[in-house]
Amino acid sequence: MKNFKSVEQKHILQEIYDFNFRQIELSIREIGYGDQSINKKMKDYINLFHTIIGDIHFWNKLSFDEKEKIITKFLDNFKNIKDLVVYFDEFNDNLAKKTLNSYLKSVSNP
Repeated sequence: MKNFKSVEQKHILQEIYDFNFRQIELSIREIGYGDQSINKKMKDYINLFHTIIGDIHFWNKLSFDEKEKIITKFLDNFKNIKDLVVYFDEFNDNLAKKTLNSYLKSVSNP
């Protein structure tokens, strides 16, 4: 989201954000949680999302070890943290080379 943050893209990014959390809410409802539980779970997920965003905001300026620590914080039982750091570095580089529209073309409504 940070890579595409601009005044022109603000509306589209908000729609993506809303869509993602709406899908999470629907999934929680499908599992069978009640309204009170859904509200609590959604609050937890939104807080977690914003914590992750805050931690990775300066991803390009972090050392490899700092990136490992961040990913380990959220995926402490994951065995291949180094591979994930490399993957996210490559993914971030790829995002920087393309426009948001190039990612949305295949999923947007005609």
